[in-house]
Amino acid sequence: MKTSDYNSILELLKNYYDGLYRLDTKLLGEVFSPTAHYATIANGELLTLAIDEYLPRLEQRDSPEKDQVPYESRVVSIHFAGKNTALAEVQATMFGHHYTDFLSLLKIDGHWHIQAKVFEGVPTNN
Repeated sequence: MKTSDYNSILELLKNYYDGLYRLDTKLLGEVFSPTAHYATIANGELLTLAIDEYLPRLEQRDSPEKDQVPYESRVVSIHFAGKNTALAEVQATMFGHHYTDFLSLLKIDGHWHIQAKVFEGVPTNN
């Protein structure tokens, strides 16, 4: 693992959470691989979406930025499996929930991208 890869992943994660905060689907489209997937359990049911299904859903929401609700995120860990594959665990508070995100990352054409997002969120009032 090179320091430049670690720093590039930190920048990718910052862009990801900034994009979520602003609901900037253009920026989010840049951080995800074009073939990325999103998965969680919602209301007791498995929910999986391709990135081209996920991003339009975000456009239907009001952004936390618009509502002036701050967000927090903390990188718990970044594990490298080799020079092109990594896994990031990030905890974030946004949209009235505390989330734990497991983000599978691939280095594609020299740039890191999120290939899969698997997560769980719990309401902040619990």
